[in-house]
Parts: sequence; structure tokens; C-alpha cells
Amino acid sequence: MKKVITFGEIMMRLSTPGFARFTQVDTLNVLYAGSEANVASSLSLFGIPAAHVTRFPSNDLGQAATQTLKRYGVDTQYIVYGEERMGVYFLENGAMQRASRIVYDRFNSAFAHIKPGMIDWENVLKNVSWFHWTGITPAISQGAADVCNEAIQVARKNNVTISGDINYRRNLWQYGKTAREIMPALIECTDVIVAGITDMENCVGISGETFEAACTSFKKAYPNTKKILTTERTSISSSHNKLTGLLWNGKQLLKSREYDLTHIVDRVGAGDAFMAGLIYGMINKKDDQSTIEFATAAGAFKHSVEGDVNVASAEEIETLVKGENIGKLLR
Repeated sequence: MKKVITFGEIMMRLSTPGFARFTQVDTLNVLYAGSEANVASSLSLFGIPAAHVTRFPSNDLGQAATQTLKRYGVDTQYIVYGEERMGVYFLENGAMQRASRIVYDRFNSAFAHIKPGMIDWENVLKNVSWFHWTGITPAISQGAADVCNEAIQVARKNNVTISGDINYRRNLWQYGKTAREIMPALIECTDVIVAGITDMENCVGISGETFEAACTSFKKAYPNTKKILTTERTSISSSHNKLTGLLWNGKQLLKSREYDLTHIVDRVGAGDAFMAGLIYGMINKKDDQSTIEFATAAGAFKHSVEGDVNVASAEEIETLVKGENIGKLLR
């Protein structure tokens, strides 16, 4: 099976133990994670060969982050190292009616200083089936945006399927360019898009009264797009959400079953788990309904797992899709 390549920043995650608040603790738990790397890690656990491309500081923290990827079976041979620092984010898990909070500290990171030519994309994308990027990467710096575009152009030339989760993060666009200036060129060459109506409006100026209407307009503007997906989340509280997946394939809008997620353990990375489930479904040539069911089940399962990565096998997700072994003690 051919490899999947993901590209993006990895940060150190510092989270309060359990559900403690920032002001209550004198210790923090350490993990290393990033949206695109979470996808690679999940795919690897599903049995899909995956490699992540990024730039780390050439110090012990960069090595620790690399080892984290290796722990999940992700190929790290294309990672480059340099000066600067590791980006950090701080997480306080919410509970009941108290919202979760994230504080970012990623300015001047090693990844923000990545430049075209640092990655040999011709070599990286040789004999590869899939390339995945997100809207976070081009928001970090002009260099990151340029390298993302560099990768997309090589992937396109080599007939590699390209997916993009174009999630719009308003606070990240701080280097003098707007999403509408940068994102259209990246989206133009992307086959599979994950985006909600708000993402489409902020990134390319497309809106619609419904998701399906927005998708129809999006397809007219970006005809290379084959499928557009999103999730619908109802937040009853921090501990109780409902989740449904939507897939528009140019002809019809398909909807997954709804998951009632009570007693949430950790929702960070659920969108990445959904993305990994989507890629898994398409690589394994599932039909569209089966793909959206698997992707949504993967996203739902992630809410039961601590950390950013969906530590789950494909068999566990398939079991959830079938509604089997729910909450049972397996032995």
C-alpha cells in the first residue's frame, strides 16, 4: 500500500491534570501533537503507511517530538531541523458548563521559519497515494504558506490525491496576508475538502444558506474539488456533545448517524480523527455513505481518548459503526 504524506507544525501540548484550571496547578502534562501529524498517527494505527513532514528545533524537544511520531509508527525520515524554538500550546479541559480553554505560544517557532527548498518534495512525494494539508499551515508564516504550495504543486504533478482541512483560525493570520489572499491558490489544486460554511466564507468568500448550497457554489469556483465534508456538532455542555458527519459528492448530500457523546474525555483532535477516517475510507475504496460513517465514528471515538491522537484501530472504528460492543468490558 502506498504511503500518505502529511505536512504541518507540531507543538508541545502542556495540559492541566484531569479537569484542573490553569490557576490551580503546579504541574502540567506534556505531549507533542499537531493537526496534520494527528492524522498521520491515526492512519498509521489504522494500518496505512504514513509519513509526516515538518521542521523542528535541533534540540532535545525536537527529538522528543520526533520520538512521539515514531511511537505511533509514523515515518519521520523527511523531518528537517534548524534553529528557533518549539511551539507550545496550553490546554485546560472544561467540564459540564465550563468551556475548555487553549492558550497558544507559537511565535518564532522553527516551523514558522520554514522556507521553499528546505524539503525535497520530489523525493518525498514519489510513489505516494495521498498528500494532506490544513489551513493552519499557511496561516503561520509566508514561508509555511509557500512550502505548502510547493508541496501541493509537486503532488498535483505526480497525480497524488490531495486533501485539505481548510479550518480558518482568525488569530493565526498575523504576518500581513489574509486567508483570502493565500488560500484560493492552495484550494484550487485540492481534491477533497473538509470545511464548514464559515470556513468557506472566510477563506474564499463563498457562503450559502445551507451546507449543500455553499458546496454547490464552492464546486463552481473550484471545479477540481471532488468531495466536501464537514461535521455538525451540538454542544450541550463541555462534557456532552452530539456529532454528525456530512459528505457532499457533487450529486447528493449524505449524512452519517448521530453520536450522542456524554462524559467526554478529550475532544481535542476529533476533527483530525474524522479526517483520518475519511482518508482511510477513500483509500480503501469504501462508498461515500460508508466513508462518512467511518469518518464520523472515528471522530466520535476520539472523544473517549486522552491526548490529541485517536489511539484506535480500524477494527475498533468498524465495530463502532456497526454499533457493537458499546461500553462493554471486553476480555
